[in-house]
Amino acid sequence: MIVISYLNEHSDAKQTQREVEMHTECLIVPGDLSKEKYCREIVKMAIKRFQKLDILINNAALHYETEKLQELSTQQLLTTFATNVYPYFWVTKAALPYMKKGSSIINTSSVTAYRGSASLIDYASTKGAIVTFTRSLSSNLAKKGIRVNGVAPGPIWTPLIASSFSVKKFPCLAVKYPWGEPVNPQK
Repeated sequence: MIVISYLNEHSDAKQTQREVEMHTECLIVPGDLSKEKYCREIVKMAIKRFQKLDILINNAALHYETEKLQELSTQQLLTTFATNVYPYFWVTKAALPYMKKGSSIINTSSVTAYRGSASLIDYASTKGAIVTFTRSLSSNLAKKGIRVNGVAPGPIWTPLIASSFSVKKFPCLAVKYPWGEPVNPQK
């Protein structure tokens, strides 16, 4: 049983739901994770539909390429943190009352948390915040028997990457990876 939150990618969400439902039930819910109320609502929907919550995967992000720190507006900084960090706190906070010993929380960070990024300063900073949140939450929940882990993937060719980098610039990202190109979920 899986619940997937998505912003506005209705066609992709429906396709994902069809694929997941070949194996288990799947509820897809459109909404904006940068809104605290929605974060609470999606947990309530999951509990109402499936009566339990064993695994929580926090995976929300956006980024904008910005060449100079001086060009990074306060609004962009706030939006990036509101999308990339706050939902991890809000969804987790709403989910914890339903999570029992043996439950698991998995937070998605990024390789940029460890490598940094000259043109994604705000994004890389949010991913560093997620690493610290994950480590702190793991310590906080250890005695309750709830595991908290993080994953930090490199570039994956998704609409987020495609919409964020110019075609000319993107190939230079690939040279940094031993397989020579970013991961493509379609392959």
